[in-house]
Amino acid sequence: MPHRLRSATLGIVALSAALLSAPARADGANPPQPLSLSASLVTDVVGVASGTTWRGARHLQLLQAVADADFGGTGLMPGTRARISILGTRGGRPNDLAETLQGIDNGEAADERLKLYEAWIERGFAADRAQLLVGLRDLNADFYQNDSAGLLMAPAFGIGSELAATGPNGPSVFPSTALTARLRLVPQAGFYVQAAVVNARAGTLGDPGGIDFAMRSGALLIAEAGATEGKLAVGYWRYTQRQPDVADEAARRQAQGVYLLADHVLRHRSEAAAGISLFSRVGLSDGDTTPYRGGWQAGVLIEGAIAGRPESRFSFGVNQAFLSGGYRRASLAQGERLSRTETGVEATYSDQLLRGLTIQPDLQFVRRPFSRASSRGVIVVGLRVTLSLPAD
Repeated sequence: MPHRLRSATLGIVALSAALLSAPARADGANPPQPLSLSASLVTDVVGVASGTTWRGARHLQLLQAVADADFGGTGLMPGTRARISILGTRGGRPNDLAETLQGIDNGEAADERLKLYEAWIERGFAADRAQLLVGLRDLNADFYQNDSAGLLMAPAFGIGSELAATGPNGPSVFPSTALTARLRLVPQAGFYVQAAVVNARAGTLGDPGGIDFAMRSGALLIAEAGATEGKLAVGYWRYTQRQPDVADEAARRQAQGVYLLADHVLRHRSEAAAGISLFSRVGLSDGDTTPYRGGWQAGVLIEGAIAGRPESRFSFGVNQAFLSGGYRRASLAQGERLSRTETGVEATYSDQLLRGLTIQPDLQFVRRPFSRASSRGVIVVGLRVTLSLPAD
């Protein structure tokens, strides 16, 4: 697998370079681009400085190639968009060092694979006030998302842990997506309503078993409504089939949950001042079918954090997960005493050294990781390096 990933990396870089070097049209105009290609290679080095029996660092790599098509510019299918993306993962598992339940690196995957990640088509209707999407889609791209939390590396700032830990093998989020049908409505400017039916069993080409077209495990139903001006949204999710109880695998329970999130621009970015955005959210689950009863996250994003460094960004966030009573009792019966909560604090800074080259040092502190109830905390240091084509 590492050999295939290296070959894929070279192929994608060569293809992107060829596209970037293609001669420009001589008509002097900027015609619509119906097809755009991009690629990125993310390398993370993450280590535990103190707080666990393990020491040292582990690295991982995340390769992604994306082809986006906008058929509106061709006149063939107005309001139609599509995407195909390929994902490659390899490297170590830094979370094993930290011994946390929520994780410390959102680029970590259980297996080294080269796979199809997303493949969907979306059609807009009624002047794009209604949008229907069908295909393989990352659930977190549409639901339970705080845009201002996107820089942080801890997985808890992606999709809420109480939802991320559900389903037969996890919902349709990184690193495996599932068949999805999503409808988004914009009844008036500044407001939206959206809902999706998602295959409960995630799996795509490159995963064992491939895509589950039969949907034998049922579906995940999710809906979200909110305002886009200073985003404020509420969501609800529910599985159509009952899921195993975390305290009693022979029992089946209804898996469901709710969440509330907010993104607020405190100050818009300008040439004279940095942009400041605040984010917060809270989620609750049934607590019977997932290790988590719920959790919350909050933080800040500063864009243009350093004067004279237009690409500099700084983010700080706090997250806390609450373990369900049933999960803790089941773990105690197996001789493992778990904390009631797991709390993480993260500070990270990102900057562009050269066109297409971004570095991001990261520092995390996890208080009382789930498997070390008596621990005072774990200190995690990391560095993320991103190469991207086309260069911004």
